[in-house]
Amino acid sequence: MSWFIEEQQSLLRIIRLSTLNSDSLKRIVRRFKVGEELEEKVKGILRDVRERGDEAVRDLYESFYGIGRDTPIRVSEDEFSEAYREVGEEFVKTLKRVASRIKAFSEAVLAPLRRGWWVNAGLGVSVGQLVRPIDSVGIYVPGGRYAYPSTALMTAIPALVAGVGRVVACTPPRGDGDASVDPAVLVALDVAGVKEVFRVGGAHAVAAMAYGTETVPRVAKLVGPGGPWFTAAKSLVLRDVAVDMIAGPSEIVVLADDSADPTLIAADLVAQAEHGPDSAAVLVTTSEELARDVVKEVRRVLDAVGGRQASTAEEALRRYGLIVIADSLPQAVWFVNEYGPEHLEVMVEWREVPYVLSSVRNAGSVFVGECAAVALGDYVLGTNHVIPTGGWCRVRGPLSPLDFIKFIDVQYVSAGGLASLAGDALSLAEREGFKAHAFSIKLRLERLNLASLPSGASGSGVGGGDA
Repeated sequence: MSWFIEEQQSLLRIIRLSTLNSDSLKRIVRRFKVGEELEEKVKGILRDVRERGDEAVRDLYESFYGIGRDTPIRVSEDEFSEAYREVGEEFVKTLKRVASRIKAFSEAVLAPLRRGWWVNAGLGVSVGQLVRPIDSVGIYVPGGRYAYPSTALMTAIPALVAGVGRVVACTPPRGDGDASVDPAVLVALDVAGVKEVFRVGGAHAVAAMAYGTETVPRVAKLVGPGGPWFTAAKSLVLRDVAVDMIAGPSEIVVLADDSADPTLIAADLVAQAEHGPDSAAVLVTTSEELARDVVKEVRRVLDAVGGRQASTAEEALRRYGLIVIADSLPQAVWFVNEYGPEHLEVMVEWREVPYVLSSVRNAGSVFVGECAAVALGDYVLGTNHVIPTGGWCRVRGPLSPLDFIKFIDVQYVSAGGLASLAGDALSLAEREGFKAHAFSIKLRLERLNLASLPSGASGSGVGGGDA
C-alpha cells in the first residue's frame, strides 16, 4: 500500500502517518546530508589551508570569487566607514534596536550563572564551580545567495555578553569580481562590537579559524550556520577546535489542527524553503481538509513571492517538503519528536497549547500562535536563530551565551573531610588497581596523623558562598 495520498511528483507529498512503519518513517523524514564526495573535497581544502595559510585563501580569491590575489584578507577601517554610508542611518537604527533585544535575552540566559556557586557538601567538603568565558571565538556569517546581518548579531552578541576576550568573524566577499563584503553584514558586526573581520568563506573560513593563517588568528571555538561546504568542514575539524553545532540547512515543522489558517501555514513553509534547495518544510496536521488547502495556498504564495526566491523555495519543497496527516494530536506530537525540527510552529486551539508544550521534547525553537512567525524569530525577538538542524535538537538547543562559557569545578577538603572520605576513596582506588591513587591518599593521612574514619562518618565542614 502506498504511503502517499497525493502523487510524489506533486509539489508537496501528503502522507497518512498511520500507514508508516519504522523504516518508511526514516525515509520520509530524511533531510540533506553531506555526501562522501563533498566531504573528500573539503578534507583537501582543510589540508591546503593548514599547510599553506593565506596562499590557499588567495587561490580561492582567484578561482572562485574572481578577485585579485592581492585583495586584503582583513577588512579595513575604510570599508567599515563605507559600509555605514551605503546602508544608511535608518538601517543602522534597526540593527541597534535588534541588537539590544538580543543582548537583553542573552544577559537573562546568563544571569543565574555569572557568579558561579559554592556550597558546603558535608563531611568536611565544600564544592563549587567557577564560570569563565572561552578565550577566543570565531564566528561565521554566510554569504552567497543572501546576506545575513541578522546572523552577525546573533553569533557575536552572545559571545560578547559571555565575556569572550577575542571575537573574530569570517564572511565571504560578494564575488563575481567584487571583493567587497556585504555592507549590512559589516555594519551589523560593528554594531555588535566585532572589528576583526576577514574576507573568507565556506570551508576555507573554517580551516583559517581552526588552524590559523598568517592573517587569520586561530580560535578556541567556531560558531555559526553555513552551507554544505562550511557544515562539512565544521564536522571535520572537531579534533582541532570546538564547534557549536550542525546548523543548516534550514527546517520547519508546523503542527496544526483544523483551526489553523492555511494561508499563514503556506507562507511560513515557503519562507523557510526559500533559504535554499536543501531546506525542509513540513506540516503535520490532524485535518485532511487543512492539508489539501495548504497545498493550494503554497502555490498561491509562491506566485505572490515570485523571482528566484520562489524558484528556490519550490525546488526545496519538491525535495524536502511534506504534509503528514495524523489521527490525533498526540500522534502529531509524536511525529514532531521523531523529526526533531529546527523550528516548530504550533497552530492549534489555544486550549491544546499547554498539552503540546508539555509533550514536545525535540525541537530547536518553538513558535506558539498564528502571530509568532518563524521569520520574527529570525530577526527581532531576541532569541537566537542559530539552531541545530538534522535532528541535533535531541541533544542541544539554540546558540546562547552558554556556548561561550566553561565551568571549572572547585573542591576544598578539610582534615576532617579527608579522614571521613579516605576509606571510600581507598576502596575504589584499590578495586580499580591504581596504587599511586591510594598512596597519595594514605600519605596525607600519615602526614596529618589521621586515621581513616568509617565510611559515612562525619567530619568538619566549611561555610558556603559565591565562587
